[in-house]
Amino acid sequence: MLEHGGNLRAAAARFSRGCADWLDLSTGLNPHWYPAPELAGNAWHRLPEVDPALAEAAADYYGAPLVLAVAGTQAAIQALPRLRAPSRVVVAAPSYAEHAHHWSQHGHTLREVPFADLEAAVGDCDVMVVCNPNNPTGESVPPARLLDWSNRLAARGGAMVVDEAFADMSPHSSVAPWSSRPGLIVLRSIGKFFGLAGVRVGFVAAHAQLLAALADTLGPWAVSGPAQQIACAALRDRQWQAHMRKRLAGDGARLHRLLASHGIEAGGTALYQWWPEPRSEACWRHMAERGIWVRLFSGPASGIRLGLPPDEKGWQRLAFALDEWTRQ
Repeated sequence: MLEHGGNLRAAAARFSRGCADWLDLSTGLNPHWYPAPELAGNAWHRLPEVDPALAEAAADYYGAPLVLAVAGTQAAIQALPRLRAPSRVVVAAPSYAEHAHHWSQHGHTLREVPFADLEAAVGDCDVMVVCNPNNPTGESVPPARLLDWSNRLAARGGAMVVDEAFADMSPHSSVAPWSSRPGLIVLRSIGKFFGLAGVRVGFVAAHAQLLAALADTLGPWAVSGPAQQIACAALRDRQWQAHMRKRLAGDGARLHRLLASHGIEAGGTALYQWWPEPRSEACWRHMAERGIWVRLFSGPASGIRLGLPPDEKGWQRLAFALDEWTRQ
């Protein structure tokens, strides 16, 4: 199993600090999560049959013609490679590691390609996987270019998978409205912007035939009844969404300024910042020893990613730790 952020129990055990005494910035989740509504009395009793209201709410929110609810986009990431015969697959790198991990199985031939080289790679693959905006770097590809790549791949029976887990802050960048086209598969999540990662709900937008095959692969009762109710409420709450976009834009800019004031040239989205750090493991350990859990990236993509503090106390705690780090 690959390592991810949010593994706070492991941090507590490794550094002998209780879970309650950590500032967890390792996930890039909105720290101001959507307040889950009161659930219907039978939510925990009934088998979770598919509720059309959830698919309608998701299609409306994402602007997608047709969507399938899944138990977090991780479920789709694991299943999609099983739906294709062995193919030549290109995954943008660095990126969310689960994509490369699963496309490297089931007989596929995998190449990881830097964002700058994706254009040249379109003609030499059957499947291309791009996080847009990218996790962890925040790089993005304009929608028109993604659609052009998708058309070129589809013309020879290929597919374009676009993971838009962090796209809620920039709806104009989404290609979900065109996801009914053959060969275009869009993944969306309510875990990041809505801060509801524990609910385990995501969506796949694609043409009907692929969604039917994916639903068959995932089997019945893929998303719990309570999760469906919570997700539906979040997707429909336009007032909360508008308020949160404004708040996160301000917080994201503040995080970027804070890092810049310490000489750190970072990039990312409103929910996280990442920078290539030559001493990444030392920086990660420095933060951990002060009870701040950040995401360490090692190997060729050596760097640090951190998300937004939840409150003013967290902001001050992060600023103090950065002061100490940059004075070394």
